[in-house]
Amino acid sequence: MRHLVVATITLGLLAHPALAATTYPLTLDNCGQAITLNAPPERVVTIKSTATEMVLALGLGERIIGVGFQDGPLPPELALAGSGLAVLSDKLPSQEVVLEAEPDFIYGGWESNFAADGAGERPTLAGLGVTTYVAPAACRSIKPAKLTFDGLHDEIMEMGRIFDVEDQAATLIAEQRAILASITPASGRTALWYSSGTKTPYVGAGSNAPAMIMQAIGLTNIFGAVDEGWTSASWEAVVDANPDVIILVDAAWNSAEQKKQLLAENPITNQLDAVIHQRYLTIPFPAAEAGIRNASAAADLAGQLAGISFEE
Repeated sequence: MRHLVVATITLGLLAHPALAATTYPLTLDNCGQAITLNAPPERVVTIKSTATEMVLALGLGERIIGVGFQDGPLPPELALAGSGLAVLSDKLPSQEVVLEAEPDFIYGGWESNFAADGAGERPTLAGLGVTTYVAPAACRSIKPAKLTFDGLHDEIMEMGRIFDVEDQAATLIAEQRAILASITPASGRTALWYSSGTKTPYVGAGSNAPAMIMQAIGLTNIFGAVDEGWTSASWEAVVDANPDVIILVDAAWNSAEQKKQLLAENPITNQLDAVIHQRYLTIPFPAAEAGIRNASAAADLAGQLAGISFEE
């Protein structure tokens, strides 16, 4: 299958015409704020793994002067390009730390990264000559549209315009589409996306990356009717839905194994069919938020799902 995907990508690239160069100044609407760039960014700070991986995937690692709040290791295909990146902070870097790096562009994976007690408020940074950009799926000042892979590809292309690398962006999108085309969706199965939480589970809802990925692999999200990206639920509601499979987000601070143990020991959940029969799928935390890993994560989850037996 890997060779088929590569071949499909290659054919797509050969047929893809070169795109026009970006014309500056470039003005864009980002989470309800107008941003203007007079030239491609040269000194970039990325906050959150999704932002770092997007810039690396576009072949722009040499422009990253600092990273913060990374959620886990880089995927193998980006590890070499991302080796040696300067870490400004293991958590959210302060405005003082960010400005010491002298960036001209800050790319945040969450809008909340740009707070007075974080990297700095966006108007303040703009006044200092620093352009800021929030991943559109993570907007909070305005409600983002329900996330789709087409919408995610729009972000990739917008980053291509910002950095004047639209050809690289188009290549990345072609790769993503080829991966998605290789997936054979399941049918008729339900799932819980378990992100975090113990007494109150924090779960994937109906409008962001969890919903998008589950739809791509043919699973019906038991909390898909909730018009949010993620939501706090109850174990009782999970038991009532009795999902066929449970997707576990594997994070360093709350691993998939810890989640399995909690589900097995919790008297409310230990009689769930998915728990009794160990019908678990796992996804690394950096792939669980909107970003370039979502397509490959969907393909990986589809493979895991295909290996599960539903014979009791």
